[in-house]
Amino acid sequence: MDISILLALQDFRNGIGSVFTDFMLKISYIGEMEVVLVIMALIYWCASKKYGTYFLMGWSANRVVNGLLKVTVCAYRPWVRDVRVVPNQEAMAAATGYSFPSGHSMNGASLYGGGAIRKELPRFLRGVLAIIFVLIAFSRIYLGVHTPQDILVGSVAGLLVMWFTFKLIEWVEAKPKMDVLVMCVCIAIAVAVAIFAAFKAYPVDFDAAGKLLVDGSKMAKDTYKGVGWCIGVFAGWVLERRYVHFSTDIPMIKRMTRLVTGLLGYYAVTLTLKTVFNNCLPGVAATILITFLQTFYVTFLFPWCVKRFEGEE
Repeated sequence: MDISILLALQDFRNGIGSVFTDFMLKISYIGEMEVVLVIMALIYWCASKKYGTYFLMGWSANRVVNGLLKVTVCAYRPWVRDVRVVPNQEAMAAATGYSFPSGHSMNGASLYGGGAIRKELPRFLRGVLAIIFVLIAFSRIYLGVHTPQDILVGSVAGLLVMWFTFKLIEWVEAKPKMDVLVMCVCIAIAVAVAIFAAFKAYPVDFDAAGKLLVDGSKMAKDTYKGVGWCIGVFAGWVLERRYVHFSTDIPMIKRMTRLVTGLLGYYAVTLTLKTVFNNCLPGVAATILITFLQTFYVTFLFPWCVKRFEGEE
């Protein structure tokens, strides 16, 4: 059934040229990890600390869940399972590793789907977010890089994680001193997933040219990224709520200043340190430390700078 749907979409895609393909590529792009992270950071710094926290916590948990499911199931991409599937080449370039579940769908569920399920938001906004979420998931099968099963499981799992995150935040708001316990539990789970990914056995299958279909060590590295992001979010969240207390109830000029300086700082920190750590540290340590600093900068370091230099009380 999955392959039949992909082949039907492939025939449609090939029959009408790039009329919808370019659009689907753009839609798929806004579901990529770095894009989603930057959008969430801007929400957290400039628009709503409350919703930014919710999105960041849910997304980081989704990255860990996605990594765990991928290295557990070890499902190959559609074109590996059936040579008749010929995905869009541009989308295929970024579609590496295992297929199940769709990472883009879980990213979309974290931000756009996560906003759509919040009933207190305006109905029109929720509708727009829901449409974007559905389109991101659909774009992955339209482009031929995932199966319907991949996107359905990814979407449902992603939304469940966001619902759980919402309930968890509500619980912490009722019991503020429990934030450290929540942080420790979440970090412990993330570390356990990293250990599992590091030591499990991966399939060793080769294509007709003798090339390894999926490198298990690379999949483990992708899982470490989620672990680093998760640790950075939860550690930064606790430190900010206990020692910083920055606010997004600010004039527009300050919002714009934060947007520009925050993004410049983010790219300066992540791009510079990525090169340094990759050259100085072992692979696993570098991967986790780089991703940790990305989200720790977003949740704690930049808010701490904001508090100091904006002169908030």
